[in-house]
Amino acid sequence: MCTVTYIPLGNHAFFTSSRDEYISRVTAAVPEFFETGGARILFPKDPLGGGSWIAVHESGNVAVLLNGAIKAHQPIPPYLKSRGLILIELISGSSPADTFEETDFNGIEPFTVILFDNENLYSGKWDGKMKWLESLNSKKPHIWSSVTLYSPEAIQKREAWFRQWLNKNAHPGTLDILHFHQKGGDGDPFNDILMNRDGGLFTNSISSIRLSSDSAVFRYLDLRNGETSETVLPLTKGIPVKA
Repeated sequence: MCTVTYIPLGNHAFFTSSRDEYISRVTAAVPEFFETGGARILFPKDPLGGGSWIAVHESGNVAVLLNGAIKAHQPIPPYLKSRGLILIELISGSSPADTFEETDFNGIEPFTVILFDNENLYSGKWDGKMKWLESLNSKKPHIWSSVTLYSPEAIQKREAWFRQWLNKNAHPGTLDILHFHQKGGDGDPFNDILMNRDGGLFTNSISSIRLSSDSAVFRYLDLRNGETSETVLPLTKGIPVKA
């Protein structure tokens, strides 16, 4: 839940999330279908908190979580619930952006959430005291890095790597994007897209959602076990992705 890219391309949109976690963190389950409010959502479930960091709803809405908001913070537990559960609450509604606006996040650790809501793209932030919901250009690619792990300088470098990669890959597919998430950077393992900080904190999985008008294809790379899975969620309401 620490590096996220969004790439619109023709009638598709790609959401990809690299999850950086400590080695002590229990490995998440592969993406599964869950039912909420009479609808299906697809996500990898975190066995520790019970929530997730990326999820897609059968309506075509998507939510992706990053730790932290504006700047790195000092955790002050206990918290009322995990941010992963907040993500599931947001994606379960008919409009994740509206749910974000209506939800009281007091008692929740700071976070950033990227929301694809009925063709619109948003970035929502909660810093522990205030929340913001920003409308983004859904026709342009974006990259986000967790402020709890990456300095402003490192985040700028990562944005530059992304722009350079896009200049060389004008029409990427899922495998191309996954390659960027595994190879992007300048050889510094502390700050590369696939990061590894002395084996104690590292990218342990990469989640990729390819969204089209009639389906969401979720490819999940479990980097700890070297396993890859792919699950297809048919969409009940076609939402054209404009690029």
